[in-house]
Amino acid sequence: MKDTEGYETLAYLTDHIGKRLSGSDSLLKALSWGEETMKKAGFQNVSIQEAKVPHWVRGQEEASIVAPFSKPLHMLGLGMSVGTPTEGITAPVIFIPDLAALANTPEDQIKGKIVVFNPGWHGYGLGSIHRTTGPSRAAAKGAVAVLVRSATGLAMQTPHTGTLTYLPDMPKVPAAAITVEDALLLERLAKEGPVQVHLKMEAHMEADQKAGNVVGEIPGSEHPEQVVVLGGHIDSWDVGQGAMDDGGGIISCFEAVNLIHKLGLKPKRTIRVVFWVNEENGGAGGRAYRDALGDKVKNHVAAIESDGGVERPVGIGYTVMGGGPASGSAARRQAGASANPAAAMAAMAAMGGGAQRALDESKLTPEEKKSWDTIKQIASLLQPIGADSASPAGGGSDIGPIVAAGVPSLSPRTVGEHYFDWHHTEADTLDKVDPEDFRKNIALLGVLSYVLADMDGQLVGHTSAAPVE
Repeated sequence: MKDTEGYETLAYLTDHIGKRLSGSDSLLKALSWGEETMKKAGFQNVSIQEAKVPHWVRGQEEASIVAPFSKPLHMLGLGMSVGTPTEGITAPVIFIPDLAALANTPEDQIKGKIVVFNPGWHGYGLGSIHRTTGPSRAAAKGAVAVLVRSATGLAMQTPHTGTLTYLPDMPKVPAAAITVEDALLLERLAKEGPVQVHLKMEAHMEADQKAGNVVGEIPGSEHPEQVVVLGGHIDSWDVGQGAMDDGGGIISCFEAVNLIHKLGLKPKRTIRVVFWVNEENGGAGGRAYRDALGDKVKNHVAAIESDGGVERPVGIGYTVMGGGPASGSAARRQAGASANPAAAMAAMAAMGGGAQRALDESKLTPEEKKSWDTIKQIASLLQPIGADSASPAGGGSDIGPIVAAGVPSLSPRTVGEHYFDWHHTEADTLDKVDPEDFRKNIALLGVLSYVLADMDGQLVGHTSAAPVE
């Protein structure tokens, strides 16, 4: 809790390198810096593990109401969106609250119009599914473009970008996020009478680029072949500085292991730090990491991902039971691929918007119960910083491919009070990271990774179907 170097490292990443979208020169700069930083810290086997990443370019963009009056809209194009024609698109608006309502709206009411979604705010899972698959579903009914309320509960005229996923065999139309305020305005106007909007986006794809995961480790003293891996994603969106998402995640993991190394602690198993690439719009880094392991994935005894911001931590999340829903973007892709929009929305709502579900310990197998008790014991060590709770779900998108192969999955759990206020926006900057809370995240990750790497037993994991890509 006296550490200052971790925050200084994060400050360099955010202020001097900044936003790091896959395919950009700034991402390549971040990868080289990450490799150099791990080497300077004395980590071993440092390398950049190659992965091809998509190169989406935003270009110039704008949107405005043109009738019944003129007014600019606050917008950000969605990642991986196609662009509009050079002159843009001017078309009538149809307001549709959510995917279920879209499914029940006749095609002749949608054809040739710009669909505006505003499902309200009921947690990130339910909000983001309209962004990820709403454009394809609307296009299949003849929409010429889509505007989606930003997936946030904060109304501050700040649009939130994020990736979309064009569904197979459906048309591709341009799509953008608009602010809470503008979504509500368009909803009100559409109820009064005809509304027209102009949308212009230069968004396009370029050739895939070479990039990679930054990897470094402290070899185990007795079982170096056994690995506890922790990290987050080094890429970010092309807005803000990527401080909470996910600069804070990767640097808190790095500094946790750096402190273990500085203290001369030598755990029995290897502790590996990975800055995964391309989490935001493709997941290429997580797949490349899994592919490189081959059969050696069975030697991973735990995977920890920090990708929920670095606000004040309250405990450890651990996916203790098998058969639960997938987490993160994999879950949204799975739900979005459902042929039944209402069922997809129900599946995302079941994720709880970040709420923690109660665990019925009577349903645990003996192996699961032993592992759960172990996590509670580790969490108890974090009582001095108020992070001593244990919750029955943890993980992330980057570790999804190895977790599907049976590696136990964990993640820090924070208060999550403001993460989705700043997430994927120009406001995701260093000033949002409180140094004291950041140090607590480092402490949690240091304790968790060290104990998992040094204890005699292992946690139980669960194999599952590979994440939907």
